[in-house]
Amino acid sequence: MQVFEASDVVEVAIRIEENGINFYKFAEQIAKQEEAKKLFANLAQAEVAHKKTFEGIFAKMEKYNPPESYAGEYSAYLRSYVDNNIIFTKEAMDKELSNVKDTIAAFDFAIKRELDSILYYHEIKKLVPASQHEVLEQIIEEERKHFVALTEMKKRFLC
Repeated sequence: MQVFEASDVVEVAIRIEENGINFYKFAEQIAKQEEAKKLFANLAQAEVAHKKTFEGIFAKMEKYNPPESYAGEYSAYLRSYVDNNIIFTKEAMDKELSNVKDTIAAFDFAIKRELDSILYYHEIKKLVPASQHEVLEQIIEEERKHFVALTEMKKRFLC
């Protein structure tokens, strides 16, 4: 069963990174320690780098052009889907961010979202052609690096 093209998944990845940038900027603002502020600023920059990586991947891909009622309809659908249904969603941000009151809680929130995104990309691979799995593996590897960086930073902060 093929529902999405890899280009759709990469477009979703770009939106996930945009939402991540917003979260890390929020975390930077709530952090009281200067070191924590710097860590979250660095994480926001890492999200910017991931977004650029995904935009580079996207630029080289063959795009899926579904029939649309108006120009940009499908892209708007994907953005809305990400914002309302998956990783770093508005609902999660509103509900869960009320519980993010310190640096460790912010790390925990971000670590969970990175794991969720890794799982999402693994699962979505079943819905794209095998010829496009390499692109998804690139995305998964980027998210793994971010997860590792987060967990290592959290450990350093706890020490």
